[in-house]
Amino acid sequence: MIITDINKELKEARITLVGAGPGDAELITIKGIKALQQADVVLYDALVNEELLEFAPKHATKVYVGKRSGDHSHSQESINKLMVDYALNYGHVVRLKGGDPFVFGRGYEELDHAASYSIPTIVIPGISSSIGVPGLQNIPVTHRGLSESFWVVTGTNQAGEISADLFDAARTKATVVVLMGLRKLSEIVKIYQNEGKNRLPIAVIQNGSTADEKIAVGVVDTIEELVKEKTIKSPALIVIGEVVALHPLFQPIREFYDFIAQE
Repeated sequence: MIITDINKELKEARITLVGAGPGDAELITIKGIKALQQADVVLYDALVNEELLEFAPKHATKVYVGKRSGDHSHSQESINKLMVDYALNYGHVVRLKGGDPFVFGRGYEELDHAASYSIPTIVIPGISSSIGVPGLQNIPVTHRGLSESFWVVTGTNQAGEISADLFDAARTKATVVVLMGLRKLSEIVKIYQNEGKNRLPIAVIQNGSTADEKIAVGVVDTIEELVKEKTIKSPALIVIGEVVALHPLFQPIREFYDFIAQE
């Protein structure tokens, strides 16, 4: 589809979904940067580092479209419409999304909406916070002898209730990473306590990969108190599993429980 942009050359309507990574601007891919450099419009989310907008041409229109847990400046339907309208009227739209577009990013919904208008769309994956953020804290989501798999679960479902998958995940030995789950931390703790996993290592990481990063490391029974003590707020992710014990902050906790066991 070829459209005419006023006083400019003919431009083709197209959309690129780009994963911006977990927060640190340097964690975007080279391919993502190249897409930004060719953008006529950038639609970006709340969790995107705004330093990345500097890679877009000066003439490019930059539009903030919100989208974070509990604070949606634009509905998904509104974003879909903006994305298509800008593509048809301006040319190349880069839809810049935190993390990876297909990990709780609703990227496929945007892809599908663009396809309904026959607008060519490509996807550039990003580093998902579910793997990247624990990794930056030296917490592997898998580790030989500790965890053979990992689950990535949303804290709340579409109805705003805790995800049913968390009940199943808590019964496994897998590492469980909960995105957008801080408001449900109390319920998550109870799920694991009901499974008898009171001392299972757990970490809560706020603003992972950024200068404002905070972390609380403890066990299921103590994590709520630690989160309050360290004033951890959203955006934050939760990592649950034996792999969290590999974090340096867990060593004093291990020594404490070893001492108790010897008493």
